[in-house]
Amino acid sequence: MNNSVQAIVELQSLLKVCRCCPDMIPPVVVGTAVHSPVLSIGQAPGDREGRAGKPFAWTAGKTLFKWFERIGVDEETYRKRVYMAAVCRCFPGKKPKGGDRVPSRVEIDACAGWLQEEFALLKPRLVIPIGKLAITELMPVDKLTEAIGRQFEKELWGVPTSIIPLPHPSGASPWHRTEPGISLLDQALALIATHPAWRSLFAC
Repeated sequence: MNNSVQAIVELQSLLKVCRCCPDMIPPVVVGTAVHSPVLSIGQAPGDREGRAGKPFAWTAGKTLFKWFERIGVDEETYRKRVYMAAVCRCFPGKKPKGGDRVPSRVEIDACAGWLQEEFALLKPRLVIPIGKLAITELMPVDKLTEAIGRQFEKELWGVPTSIIPLPHPSGASPWHRTEPGISLLDQALALIATHPAWRSLFAC
């Protein structure tokens, strides 16, 4: 194990024992400890991800990985080569009337330090925020149509990087299954597929 990967393993070990947020439901969910130039950021794990021990392990994940299959990368390969982070790493719980609770500002801020540490270690050249919550943590966005299908060059926590947002692959959201979402998603995937950082991982 090289020093870069060892540092990520050590950071994840600390992250896994974090219990800062009393309303969040552990376990902490993390992706593979891989030193990657590509980092994806989800919202928060669902109630199944904790038992599975990996992010995007259920219905939304099936949709997400079908998207990446369209640009030639299967789920197993993606998980091995892309660092998978999230705005929050524990399950927020359910809303009283159904659906997952959106993490509070306090909970998001409490988890932000871990993401900053990951940025410092990885210095990613491509960041893929998945869903509006993840996107708006990186840059101001009012509507998804302002962000999906476009590439942004930003400096995040001192790291210059490209941001190519994706919509959330939730089955409850029709956004990615209706226009203009269908076309904008296609554009976003095309941008990801041709980005140098992505190509460095998944060159044919």
